Amino acid sequence: MCKGLAALPHTCLERAKEIKTKLGTLLQKPDSAIDFIIPYPEKPEKPAKAVKPSPEEVLQWRDSLEKLLQNPYGLASFRTFLCSEFSEENVEFWVACEDYKKTKSPVKMEEKAKRIYEEFIQTEAPKEVGDCRVNIDHFTKAVTMKNLVEPSPSSFDMAQKRIFALMEKDSLPRFVRSEFYQELIK
Repeated sequence: MCKGLAALPHTCLERAKEIKTKLGTLLQKPDSAIDFIIPYPEKPEKPAKAVKPSPEEVLQWRDSLEKLLQNPYGLASFRTFLCSEFSEENVEFWVACEDYKKTKSPVKMEEKAKRIYEEFIQTEAPKEVGDCRVNIDHFTKAVTMKNLVEPSPSSFDMAQKRIFALMEKDSLPRFVRSEFYQELIK
């Protein structure tokens, strides 16, 4: 379940899929009810301290997805909005790429690259990025796969730029028309 502006360790969709999988397992094997354990984090993660921006600052987000994503409150609001539409995978991919670029250790970079590719890029990925009509094109996937042979901070740049453009063209206008945004400019 989406919890407002809280940064959750699992998204709405992940939690629903996890529960569905566990329920399916339980229904197939009624004698193994002990396996039906829905994992919850031991300690809930504290949301990042985000100061509510002024209405003037919020108005700037209409014209700049970059400003929106750079503001912790803006990012959290945008994420919450997308979660309410069950379309948060694009912003999650963008955030994962930003985190990936900050990774210094080659070993951790390789691990994160594999996780990002498997979670967002590969065909039939759990959170395959794109929109309901078009996922990342074959050329972008091919370039990304080639870049992952030797992971570097720029390995996902092309895919991240495509998703940014998609969010700018599609998600941002919907967000600006939403009640989420309208409440922020009051």
